[in-house]
Amino acid sequence: MEKIKLLREKTGAGMVECKKALDETGGDIEKAVEILRKKGIAKAAKRGERETNEGIVLVETNEDNTEGYAFEINAETDFVVKNDKFQAYAKELF
Repeated sequence: MEKIKLLREKTGAGMVECKKALDETGGDIEKAVEILRKKGIAKAAKRGERETNEGIVLVETNEDNTEGYAFEINAETDFVVKNDKFQAYAKELF
């Protein structure tokens, strides 16, 4: 149990994931950290392949309307796009 706690502190992974990684490595914490990192990268890669069909477009022109700028930012769901924090972040980036 102590190794699971230590591994969780090092990686931020869940208890079940830490236990599985420790079981796979025979209790070797450093190898378990490596396994969890590799799994994390795999999860991030899967997430990166998802389509982002929802989004907002921000448009701005200069005072004499001779130049204009458009900025689009997307998310996976409309719930995220409608979120005040998401919209504030988009305006901050723009």
